[in-house]
Amino acid sequence: MMSVLSVNKNNFDSVKNSGKTVLLDFYADWCGPCRMMSPVVDEIAEENAQYVVGKINVDQEAELAQQFRVMTIPTLVVIKDGQITHQSAGIKPKQEILSLLG
Repeated sequence: MMSVLSVNKNNFDSVKNSGKTVLLDFYADWCGPCRMMSPVVDEIAEENAQYVVGKINVDQEAELAQQFRVMTIPTLVVIKDGQITHQSAGIKPKQEILSLLG
């Protein structure tokens, strides 16, 4: 069972270059929609060990949020082979997120 990684600028490169497809959830503790998204992201991490799933707190990691031009949260980013293949803001149903990863 994989758990969600807390991603920050110190471990970001190793997450990005893990060789696996990466799902990043940009969030903030005060954000209502982020709190709704969080259990869905947790579930994906637990059920899909083939992916690396990380959460990035935009208040603590402003540099990473800027790097990804995150304007709205929650924002989900999918990275494959070190390249961003998808980035979108707002709440997404689990199936839609899984299809982006697949």
